Amino acid sequence: MKLQDAVCIVTGSASGIGAACAIELARRGCRTVINYSKSKDAAEETVKACQAAGSDAIAVQADVSQDADCLRLVETTLAKWGQVNGLVNNAGTTKFAHHADLDALSSDDFLRIYSTNVVGAYQMIRAVTPTMKKQGEGAIVNMSSIAAVTGIGSSVAYAASKGALNTMTLSLARVLAPEIRVNGICPGFVDTAWLRQGLGDRYANTKASYEKRAPLQKVSTPEDVADTVIWLLTGARSVTGEFIIVDGGFHLGGAPSKAR
Repeated sequence: MKLQDAVCIVTGSASGIGAACAIELARRGCRTVINYSKSKDAAEETVKACQAAGSDAIAVQADVSQDADCLRLVETTLAKWGQVNGLVNNAGTTKFAHHADLDALSSDDFLRIYSTNVVGAYQMIRAVTPTMKKQGEGAIVNMSSIAAVTGIGSSVAYAASKGALNTMTLSLARVLAPEIRVNGICPGFVDTAWLRQGLGDRYANTKASYEKRAPLQKVSTPEDVADTVIWLLTGARSVTGEFIIVDGGFHLGGAPSKAR
């Protein structure tokens, strides 16, 4: 897939990882749909950043947990540009809750988190599939998490939802081929306002602990994740049903000793 003059939808792209993905796509000549559910002002700023990077972009409000919104998001894209070449399922939500506190999560918490993180991604994929199949080519990247691999993360419900997203990625990569490739990215700790707000006073200590344990001794930036998204969209022509962990090696279980 060539990004010059292509069209890509990035869900949850008003800020953070999604915005970084949209701006990097724009730098490569891709026309981009900035999706948001509530943060209209931030989405408009991301549109301006994409335009400044050299490509066209529009902002579309849609709640991906609602199927009608997913369909409208794709229909708006097609009405504007007549094609959809890429989809980045980045929209996600969580509830911060200690894993050992089994009373911290309700069934409603699970349903709300799954509605966005799993069902929303499914509905978006379903909405773009007819167009991508007709075009004969398309690429989808699902934003998962290291939580899906290790069972850590902001809450048990979040980790479980990302595990489900990974399984769904495998299923859809199989059945949507050969026209459509479906892959996933599993970021670890990413320096975003969303995580700083969620962790609150624990952010600095958690970040320092992560950096100490990760072999690369750093946390990722949104741009680090965006670089991997770009590769999966454009350079991974023979790759589908795979997951790339972007976590500075944290999942390896500890930084190497500096002793010689």
